[in-house]
Parts: sequence; structure tokens; C-alpha cells
Amino acid sequence: MRQTDTVRAYLLDLQARITAACTEVDGQAFRADPWSKAPGESLQGNGITMILEDGAVFERAGCGFSHVTGPRLPPSATQHRPELAGAPFEALGVSLVFHPRNPYAPTVHMNVRMLSATAASGVPAFWFGGGMDLTPYYGFEEDAVHFHASCKAALAPFGDDKYPRFKTWCDEYFFLKHRNEPRGIGGIFFDDFSELGEEQGFAMLRSVGDAFLGAYLPILARRKDTPYSERERDFQLHRRGRYVEFNLVWDRGTHFGLQSGGRTESILMSMPPQANWSYRREEAPGSPEAELASQYLVRREWV
Repeated sequence: MRQTDTVRAYLLDLQARITAACTEVDGQAFRADPWSKAPGESLQGNGITMILEDGAVFERAGCGFSHVTGPRLPPSATQHRPELAGAPFEALGVSLVFHPRNPYAPTVHMNVRMLSATAASGVPAFWFGGGMDLTPYYGFEEDAVHFHASCKAALAPFGDDKYPRFKTWCDEYFFLKHRNEPRGIGGIFFDDFSELGEEQGFAMLRSVGDAFLGAYLPILARRKDTPYSERERDFQLHRRGRYVEFNLVWDRGTHFGLQSGGRTESILMSMPPQANWSYRREEAPGSPEAELASQYLVRREWV
């Protein structure tokens, strides 16, 4: 069996497990939207976008699987691998973003993927990427500690260096440079990763993917029924605007999908259904909204 066949089977099962668990939480089922890219298009391949909108718990939850091949890696994928510029490639992965309805419940993102390509010299290359990160609108210490502890435990079997490296990478990557602020409280992030070899690299990928539900669902259970008013909803929509800014301006995954001719609906399913922007908004000193910026949207060692 080719390695990509093994990875594909795992990713499809991961997508099914995550969406089944979240259906149980919300009470509404995800809608499956299978798609394919026909021969002659810039990409060939297929995928399944699972989407839940206007649910009791999730205002929007998208979890997509894709498996595509293309004639040329886009610039977003080769900025650290110039020898692969323009090389044919194969990419497969699962990516999700969940936007809960309740402002006290955080948005979460998770992605696991594998890419392979062949350089002009004929030498094949592969690498893994992914991670997960949490974007709260109202900060809770126990939530941040639980999420980071789950990430650390997932990486522990693969070396004590992995969590601190990938946490730092996440802090640096999910950062809105134009606003000089983090997107959230971070988590873990890795890309262009092949140093463990295929077998162990794939094992690490599975460990991260399998850790997601345990990292996020206990937090969601604590926060999804918290009473809130228009004040909290307004702040949630304001902060969602920053999420949109990051995804469109800085996110390599979004750029990779759009530059390679990917399916636009699936690429942009990470966007929240509603978001607001306001001019030079300032929060009241000492308020929970101000506390988010001063205590949570900063680099911290949570575990």
C-alpha cells in the first residue's frame, strides 16, 4: 500500500470521528458536500467538505478532507524549499475551523496534512504539517492550560523538544503582523516536517489529530451554555474580524489553496458567518474584554 493510501484512510476516519462527536454535542448533523476536480483543471483530485451551520452550539463548523495532485507547487509551499519550485505535487489533509455561537466558547482550528513532490533532479520529497490553536473571545486560565497540556501530551512520545518548538512556531505563525497581536492563545504548529522519517512523522501526525477532541470538547462543554448579552456578542463579532484578517492576509494554507486552483468554497469555509469591524475600538480598562488583550493575547508558557 502506498503511504498516501494509508494517510488518506486515516484522514477520512479522523474527519468522520470528529464530525460524529460534534454532531452529538450540537444535535444537528453535518452536511456532506463531496467534490472532485476533473482532468484538465489546474488541480485533480477529490474531497469531502463537512459543514454545520446555524446549529444550537455551532454557528458554523467546517471540517474538510481533500486529496489533490497538481502540476506545480505554488510559491506559498516552496518559500523554504526553493529546489521544489514548480515541481508536481500531491497533497492530502484534514482542516477544520469551528465557530461556536456562545461568545464564551472559543473558536478552534486544527489541520493535519501530508505533501509530496518530486524535484527537477528526480529526487522525491515529502513532509508533514499541521497543528491546532485556540482563539478565545473571553479568557479562562483553565481552558488555556487544558488545551496546551493536551498538545504537549500528544507530542511527548516524539521528543521533549517538540512541544516547545511547535508552540513557539505557533505563537510566531498565528500572529497578525499588521496589528502586532496574536490571533489567540496559540497551541502547536509545524510545517515542512520530515526529520522523523515517514513512519514516525505519520505517527506524530496521527497523535496530533487524535488529540483534538480531547483538547477542545471539554472546553466547549464548560462554556457553550454560559449566559451572555449583546455586549458579549458584539465583542465576539469584533474579534472574529481579526480572525478573518489573519486568514486572508497571512495564512499560508489559504494562499496555497487559492494559488493552486483549489476549491474556493472549501478553502473559505473557515470564515465565520458574521464578523464586525470598528474604527480604533478601545475596551474599558479592567473589563473582561480588555483582559483578553492584556492577559491572553500575549505569549505565555501555559504548561
